Amino acid sequence: MQQICLSTAYLGPVEYYSALVKAETVFLENCEYYLKQTYRNRCHIAAANGPMALSIPVEKASGEKLLTRDVRISEHNDWQIQHWRSIESAYNSTPFFEYYKDDLLPFYEKKWNFLWDFNFEIQSKILELLDLQLEIQLTREYKATLDENTLDLRESIHPKKENPLGVSKNYYQVFEQRFGFQPNMSIIDLLLNMGNESQLIISPKTPKGGL
Repeated sequence: MQQICLSTAYLGPVEYYSALVKAETVFLENCEYYLKQTYRNRCHIAAANGPMALSIPVEKASGEKLLTRDVRISEHNDWQIQHWRSIESAYNSTPFFEYYKDDLLPFYEKKWNFLWDFNFEIQSKILELLDLQLEIQLTREYKATLDENTLDLRESIHPKKENPLGVSKNYYQVFEQRFGFQPNMSIIDLLLNMGNESQLIISPKTPKGGL
């Protein structure tokens, strides 16, 4: 897979990061109109009572289409407190929660105005924690159809669609004995359960350090 184009995502699913790591060049869609009910503002975690969706509330545009990069995060509820409590409750007994907690918590304490900025910064931190150095470029204009050398995953990776890349490797999950393996959860599910072995799940290559 040489080039791919992806939408922004809030703590995207494992398939999203598997696509990232397999591509030589990644284009992050910067010029699209915002779409609701997608990974742009939601993620899924494996909680004690089963899979849980976490959604970032966004301000509604009065009948106008907005570019994703212009979508503002709503201030009408304490979503950051609620999301962090849910993440902590779901993962405080995982092997790596204490190890990564201080890297993730600041994203739920700082005030964010724009969804794009929050997603981009937390994605950059996740890539750092996964020890992935990728060439990510922002698109400069919207193209409904991409050239034949670029795999378009902007709408393929979607909460209501099957995994387009066939990512199916299982890994340890803290509640697996209760619910069975929950596939394609948020990348933090993989990271907090597997730590630096996460690359074994998402990468076709041997991770750094010979793991």
